Amino acid sequence: MELDQYPLAGLKVLDFSRVLAGPFAGRMLSDLGADVVKIEPPDGDVTRMWGRVVGGLPGYYHQQNAGKRDICVDLRAAGATELIFALVREADIVIENYRPDVMSRLGFGYSDLSAVNPRVIMLSISGFGHGGPESHRPAYAPIIHAEAGLMARQARRGDVPYNDLPLSVADTNASLHGTVGILSALWMRERTGKGQHIDIAMIDATVATDDQLHYALENSEDTGPLRNDVWETQVGPILVSADFRFLWKLLTTEMGVVDTTHSEMALADKIRIRRQRVAEYFGNLQTWQETEDVMAKMNLAWGKVRSPEDLPEQPTLAHRDVFVQIADGEGGTRPVAQTPYHFSAAASGVRGRAPHKGEHNGEVLRDWLGWEESRLCDLQESGVLIEEIPPEN
Repeated sequence: MELDQYPLAGLKVLDFSRVLAGPFAGRMLSDLGADVVKIEPPDGDVTRMWGRVVGGLPGYYHQQNAGKRDICVDLRAAGATELIFALVREADIVIENYRPDVMSRLGFGYSDLSAVNPRVIMLSISGFGHGGPESHRPAYAPIIHAEAGLMARQARRGDVPYNDLPLSVADTNASLHGTVGILSALWMRERTGKGQHIDIAMIDATVATDDQLHYALENSEDTGPLRNDVWETQVGPILVSADFRFLWKLLTTEMGVVDTTHSEMALADKIRIRRQRVAEYFGNLQTWQETEDVMAKMNLAWGKVRSPEDLPEQPTLAHRDVFVQIADGEGGTRPVAQTPYHFSAAASGVRGRAPHKGEHNGEVLRDWLGWEESRLCDLQESGVLIEEIPPEN
């Protein structure tokens, strides 16, 4: 697919961020066609140590940085400021997720960058935002899950001990909202000719996307969503999205399940016996096709309880090419999940593997700045640019 068929082709992005809140936003922009250049410090992104390593690239880092280019810069070295400002002059977007004072202390705050390029748009993602009473606090997703009430609600509704969520909702929400902010600022720049600073707090983004928060805000009974029960069949567990009373009515009126309870029974006994009857009914389903036919007859939403390892076989994910194989640097391929955009008249999707540290030092300086090889050599000799590329097998 030609690059000019991607919606964001031609946009230039400098990505100073690391781990997930920030890198995921850069990954989405890259999948949409932007030229995203990761600015990596000499000690590297910490996620270079997370997951299975193939071709010198760990799985976690690979997932969040696929399709980007990478230059490795010692921001404290003499000459680094000149290099960064030269890149900012050419950039449309800058992404960073340090604590609010870090970029300014390095000399790369928004006021510094906008003085160099008034059209630049800067996205800053932090745990508690800029300028507030907690802006100094370090934060990762679990901290925000705790502070935003998600862990407490999970424990209360499930009657279980406090525990973190099994995915980094705070990070990905912040990245998604940050991407919306970037696209909004780009559209506004078309009218004003000027860039701006976007301040995204992870705690704000988490609260803004919490569809259950209204119970607490309005001091109403926390009934939560309808309980979704998991039932065992002969071929595996399924989740059925239906209130038990409604499910029981359908099974007795449509599927021939006999109600052996009577009016003089205690309510708890009725519920126990009826749940046992439902468990027996589902437990007798022999195949997935039989299960699908039964659920279709009752017109109920349901799903297989899958393990993550089984997702490549999920029919819709397979049909929509969510998992693609890209070169692994060792002569083979490895899987990566696509961002979910399907346009009627544009292309999207990952365009290559994640980069090694400093892999594109020369390429980016040539493409963005038109600098000669001698300039690259000078920056490498002075310690401004670092390159660490493992030998090919």
